[in-house]
Amino acid sequence: SSLSDQILLVLLHNDTDSRPGETTGFSSLLFCLCQCLYITIISENIVVWIPNLFLLFCHFRESLPAPMFSRNSVSIWSILKKCIGLELSKITMPIVLNEPLSFLQRISEYMEHTYLINKACSLSDSIERMQAVAAFAVSAVASQWDRTGKPFNPLLGETYELIREEQGFRLVSEQVSHHPPVSAFHAESLTGDFVFHGSIYPKLKFWGRAVEAEPKGTITLELLKHGEAYTWSNPFCCVHNIILGKLWIEQYGTVEIVNHSTGDKCVLNFKPCGMFGKELHKVEGYIQDKSKKKHAVIYGKWTECMWSVDPQAYEAHKKSEKKGDNKKILEDSIPEGAENDDADDMPDVQETVSVVPGSTLLWRIDSRPAHSAQMYNFTNFAMSLNELEPGKEAILAPTDCRFRPDIRAMENGNMDEASQEKERLEEKQRSARKERARNDEEWSTRWFQMGTNPHTGSQGWLYTGGYFNRNYQDLPNIY
Repeated sequence: SSLSDQILLVLLHNDTDSRPGETTGFSSLLFCLCQCLYITIISENIVVWIPNLFLLFCHFRESLPAPMFSRNSVSIWSILKKCIGLELSKITMPIVLNEPLSFLQRISEYMEHTYLINKACSLSDSIERMQAVAAFAVSAVASQWDRTGKPFNPLLGETYELIREEQGFRLVSEQVSHHPPVSAFHAESLTGDFVFHGSIYPKLKFWGRAVEAEPKGTITLELLKHGEAYTWSNPFCCVHNIILGKLWIEQYGTVEIVNHSTGDKCVLNFKPCGMFGKELHKVEGYIQDKSKKKHAVIYGKWTECMWSVDPQAYEAHKKSEKKGDNKKILEDSIPEGAENDDADDMPDVQETVSVVPGSTLLWRIDSRPAHSAQMYNFTNFAMSLNELEPGKEAILAPTDCRFRPDIRAMENGNMDEASQEKERLEEKQRSARKERARNDEEWSTRWFQMGTNPHTGSQGWLYTGGYFNRNYQDLPNIY
């Protein structure tokens, strides 16, 4: 049938099959239109239609109000030399190290590739669903590529909401603890297909030349139609050359994704760059069922794309590659002397992912805007996260980080004002904590409570509901 016939069928089906509480009206029709186009494009390979038609209906800002400032004149060593080996979340950091987003907004970037969750919901085979979930888990950290600025630490009680009807989800997050810093989030499908939630305990440590981030905390994805729950934790992230040299980022560590319903498991190895940088950005792993039989190998780069292939085909390809590489090792494995012995030289970026014959593409990163380097290396998605559209002030909770004056000043290029506001907010938070201590009062979270994750049995912060009822009375005045 024609494209217009397919759109009409989907719209009619949605109209007759709607349930109480679902999104209705033009926004739901737009969501269905986008869904229909996605299906059509997969089958007819007319990829160019998605962004063009999408931009006719939904438009988000494509740049920040002002470009980022230069850090060249800042002596970062004078700031960090007393912090070696310490946990940086307990240390007040100067604003020159920041980017104009709160960590709550950075968490919402997990949702940039929500289409992968929607794809997992549509698949009937559990191994194929695991492939889509694995691709989503990798894509969730892809926005960190070249993002060397530190997001602002959220204030206690700070919140952030994000509704993207064209992608079919809404998200709410809250800073539920200050020491240690804990950020809880909950995202859900607008059509009841999935729930995605977790709490993140970021631990930052400075090791002299690098800052290492350990994103402690468990992430849970529930595919409600299939009655499945997947859990995993993110890899380590390290920013090199904080003091001297070109800043560069690597992610490393093992990520284990478990399907608690079927027993399927995906083990992903985010590889450290290695001595000569050959492994930089690479991710390799496999999917096995509960009997430990391997069904697929997952490979690629978290900065580029992820592929899936049959395990036997992958092993055969690796063997043939090794035969060719052995002749090359003596010729080009040892680089010439580094220009500066005090810097961790960024390895040369290797050629793009070598695709094994018979592989299936799971995910490919979106290109960044041409001016991204002048905008803190933000993606298109990140560029819009602090946007405050006209009329939205009356809808958002007063604790939403779009109202933070220090972040707003920084993205407007007013660095002195941003620094002053950051100091004022931090002092206001300290005074509020002392006041609670004097009155023997405990801080009470509003939208999340500590509870037991039914899938892992571990303790975590769970959404209690009610945020989108828009009853924001008695929220703290944190700004």
